[in-house]
Amino acid sequence: MTMTASSAHTCTPRINLRDAGTFFGLVLIFAVFAVLNPVFLTAPNLINILQQSSINACIALGMTFVIISGGIDLSVGPTAAVSAIVGATLMIAGVPIPLAVAGAIATGMACGLFNGTLVAVAGLQPFIVTLGALSLYRALALIFTGGNPIFGIPAEFRSAINGLVLGVPVPVIIVAIIAGILWVVLNRSPLGEYILAVGGNPEAARIAGVPVARTKIIVYVLSGGLAAVAALILTGRLGAADPTMGNLWELDAIAAAAIGGASLMGGKGSVVGTLMGAVILGGLRNGLTLMNVQAFYQLLATGIIILVAMLIDRATRGRA
Repeated sequence: MTMTASSAHTCTPRINLRDAGTFFGLVLIFAVFAVLNPVFLTAPNLINILQQSSINACIALGMTFVIISGGIDLSVGPTAAVSAIVGATLMIAGVPIPLAVAGAIATGMACGLFNGTLVAVAGLQPFIVTLGALSLYRALALIFTGGNPIFGIPAEFRSAINGLVLGVPVPVIIVAIIAGILWVVLNRSPLGEYILAVGGNPEAARIAGVPVARTKIIVYVLSGGLAAVAALILTGRLGAADPTMGNLWELDAIAAAAIGGASLMGGKGSVVGTLMGAVILGGLRNGLTLMNVQAFYQLLATGIIILVAMLIDRATRGRA
C-alpha cells in the first residue's frame, strides 16, 4: 500500500490547482451575472442558488466517487425516484418518519449494491450496467405507482426539509455535512486511497493488495444512498414523490463532477471541486433565468460546459 498512498499524495497538488481554477470560473460567472442583473448577488438570490444546487451537489458527490474509481452511474435519477416512492409510501402508511427516511436511503443503497455487484463481481461495463439499471428502476417506480405521483407527505417532514437554521436552508446544511464527511473519507482514510488507486490502475491496485471489488461496490452503494438523500430533499420540497423524478440528473451530476476536476478516465477528483461545480451550474441557470433565457438554452450551456471541462482535463493530463 506504500505505492498507493504515495500516488494519492502526489496527486494532491494538481487537484488543488484544479480547485483553484474551478473557483476562478465560479467567481467569473457570478461576476458576469452580477453586472448583467443586480438582483443576482442579493442575499435572497444567493441563498436560492445554494438551495437549488443542493440536490445536484448531493447526487454529484456520489457520482464523483464513482468516477474517481473509474466507473459511471447513469441510474442515479431512477434510483432517486424508486427511493422517493418507498419513503413516501412508508410515511403515508404511518411508519415513523426516521424509519421511513432510513427505508428510502436503504432502497437507494440497495440499487447501488445491485449496480456495484454487476460491475465488480460479474465484470460488466459500468456504462452498460447503469444504462440498463436506468430503465429497470424507472420501470419499477412507474409500475408501482401506475405513473401517478404519491401525495400526502407528512407536514412534519416537509417542515423539516424546508426549514432554516440560522438563515441557512436545511438542504444546504445536509449537503455540507455530507461533503465534509466525504472529504475526510477521500483525503484522510484508507478507503480514499483505495478509490484513487482503483481508478488510477485497477490491476496495480490489486497487486498492491487493494480490495478492488469491494471498493467498487462501496462507491456504487454510496452513489445510490446519496441519490436517495437528494430524492428525500426534493420530496419534502414538493410535498409529493413523483415516479418520473430525476430526469437527466445523471447529466447534471457528471457535469458538476467534471467541472470540479473529476476525470472520466478515473483516478482523480475533488469533493470541494464538485461542490463548486454544482454551484456553478446552479448559478448559471439562475442567472439565465433572471435574464429570461429559455430552458433549452440552459441545457445547451450545460453540454458545452461538460465538453470544455473534458478538454481541460485532457490538456492537463497531456502536460502531466
